[in-house]
Amino acid sequence: MADKLHFDLVSPERRLFAGNVEQVVVPGEEGDFGVLPNHAPFMSVIRPGAITVIDGGSETRTFIHGGFAEVTPDGLTILAEEAIAVADIDTEKLAQDLSDAREDVTAAKDEEERDNAAALVAKYEAMQAVVAH
Repeated sequence: MADKLHFDLVSPERRLFAGNVEQVVVPGEEGDFGVLPNHAPFMSVIRPGAITVIDGGSETRTFIHGGFAEVTPDGLTILAEEAIAVADIDTEKLAQDLSDAREDVTAAKDEEERDNAAALVAKYEAMQAVVAH
């Protein structure tokens, strides 16, 4: 039996996944990186995008927004600020949320409101890119 990588995906609400897998591809701040069993230890900030868990010939994708990944001799742990299974993303609601956030940028009364709305626009655009892929 081939070596497996222990992988944990945790969000503030709950542990979304804990188990042994063949590989995980992570959207790191400096580019996507793949983690296999016995990977060298390191840490990376995560950019908004999809992680891909590969195991047994299947791939599972999860959109993550914010957080960091840590590779240790024990495996990979991703602490995500927000995580949602790509299959669970409602594309119609997402399109409406993006439209509303763009309107909020235009209607913002101050820079803080504009920055918050712009951050939502960036998040929703990243989600759309993940769904379209």
